[in-house]
Amino acid sequence: MSKLLFKIFRSFSSINSDIVDTRADKTRDILLIVVTLIAAVTFQAGVNPPGGVWQDDGRCEKATSIAAVTSQSEANLPNWDQQDKNCEHKAGRAIYASQKVAFYVFLVSNTVALSTSVLVIMSLTYNIAFQLEVWFATASMLATYASAVFAVTPHDSHKFRYVLIAAIVPFAVRCLIEIFKHNASKNSK
Repeated sequence: MSKLLFKIFRSFSSINSDIVDTRADKTRDILLIVVTLIAAVTFQAGVNPPGGVWQDDGRCEKATSIAAVTSQSEANLPNWDQQDKNCEHKAGRAIYASQKVAFYVFLVSNTVALSTSVLVIMSLTYNIAFQLEVWFATASMLATYASAVFAVTPHDSHKFRYVLIAAIVPFAVRCLIEIFKHNASKNSK
């Protein structure tokens, strides 16, 4: 009798596990699509920052406005009276960087979003075919992002380290969560 119950339970559990596996696979596929789109958008925003980059070397004066460079309306101009009127810009640097606080909020938020999406991609592609290739591609993408952000960000700013910290935060948080789970399961036994 117990063998029969075991066979019935085993067949029932395998049917349910097939349904769960199918749902898990669909969820994994949807998550991969979503995080890949997030990674693509955040990568593009970091490589090509809002407002573009300066085309020439010069000074941030009222005559050299963002509207003149990007053909935007006067309403979108930064408040030049609150900024350093003697600031200089260099070709290839982000125009948006002239608004230091707003630019770094954008840069840190964008970097956290990219790092988090890369972490999820790496987690969802663990133990699948071409896992190593996916990891090399994502590592290369992060290196490209970092070099592009470094190229368009003014080097005189010490705030660039916040961007580097922002890139590490999702990975550090995930490691801390896993350590906590491991210790909690160890203590419950």
